[in-house]
Amino acid sequence: MNLRFRIPPGVPLAALAVAVLSACGATSGLGATEPAPPVSVQPRPEPLWSAWSGSSAPGADPTSQQPPPEPLAGLGALGPGGLAKADVRELLRADTRLRTLADRPLVKKPGRPGIRPPVLTDLTGDGKPEMLVAVDVESGRSVLVVYLEKRGKVYPVLFTAGRRLSVETVGKDLLVRSPCAEGGEQAVRFHWDGTRMSTVSDVKSYGGKGGSSPSPADPGSPGSPGARP
Repeated sequence: MNLRFRIPPGVPLAALAVAVLSACGATSGLGATEPAPPVSVQPRPEPLWSAWSGSSAPGADPTSQQPPPEPLAGLGALGPGGLAKADVRELLRADTRLRTLADRPLVKKPGRPGIRPPVLTDLTGDGKPEMLVAVDVESGRSVLVVYLEKRGKVYPVLFTAGRRLSVETVGKDLLVRSPCAEGGEQAVRFHWDGTRMSTVSDVKSYGGKGGSSPSPADPGSPGSPGARP
């Protein structure tokens, strides 16, 4: 199966070179007295909601053209515990896109709509965890938001939606999967760019003879600015 990836504008050429070099081995080999280079262990996907991982994402938006995220209005400054001590319902009520979902029940396993258990993980590399919140609704769609705390204020740095989202971490990156409406699977990888979680790849894959093909998000796709749960 041939995989084709779309390299979005803004990805440094150095990063592209690293990806190419990591995918292709040296052809000349090592000399008789040349020491072997150290082996680096590549990060593997680690599911954040393992119970939902079998049903896998969503599309992504051109985040480089969006203004910087604004802090949630109406939410007081967080205490010393930061996001780890924050009430997920208060965060959702303060988020104008998600306040209508704030009173959904908390669910611990898939099968009914509700708010999944929040996950804390460091996606920015600053040593402080971000909070990931996912909400499943009756239509079978899900919404995922990533909240970042900075100087007591909370910023939504990623918002995406799709059908039966499956979310994983790959190192510090976030990989979000969802089944495509026409079959197959869409996988979108997000990376912290210093301002928000931005898209680094958006790939649709299909089984059988169809192969796989990357596809940019359209206005109605899960990660686009107009996406709705």
